[in-house]
Amino acid sequence: MYKTVLILFICIQSFFVQDIFAQRYGSALGLRMGNNSNGRTIGLSGQQRVFKHVTLEGIVQSDFDRNTTLHLLVQKHKPIISKGFNYYLGAGVSSGWEESFVKIPESNQIIHTYGNPTTGVDLVGGIEMTLANTVISLDYKPNFNLSGREEFLRSQVGISARIVLVKSKEQDKKRKKRLREKRKSKRRK
Repeated sequence: MYKTVLILFICIQSFFVQDIFAQRYGSALGLRMGNNSNGRTIGLSGQQRVFKHVTLEGIVQSDFDRNTTLHLLVQKHKPIISKGFNYYLGAGVSSGWEESFVKIPESNQIIHTYGNPTTGVDLVGGIEMTLANTVISLDYKPNFNLSGREEFLRSQVGISARIVLVKSKEQDKKRKKRLREKRKSKRRK
């Protein structure tokens, strides 16, 4: 009985003191490792909060052989347990140089081409946790090809580890300071 009450008490307390433990971020930069049916990629991931619960993420990734892509995503974050543990959904655009496989039906031959300039649209969904100035995330990112490769859909599962460069509280203080200065300058005119 005491164990049940203690666990319930800790759970309730964690919801009320979530701001103490939450490590939200304004800017974060780190590594991303991706995996799909064509191989593994590694790259850089940078995130910048632009509105409350909305971030822009830029990804540059490569397999250092045949595929290099650039992605710009807009993501909407929602807390799961606290501000430090979120799920997110988003969309964006991509561009890069990728390999492509074209099957010729008459001969069942597959033609493999390299260095195709590609353009596409991305969706993304994932979860992230911020602990001790580090953001760890796991996501699923399907890419819909608009031009450059034969496959219409190529998806990827990725893991990112980013260091928090600017905490959201610092970013909010700077934004409020700029607004105050802007208001003061308007009053002087």
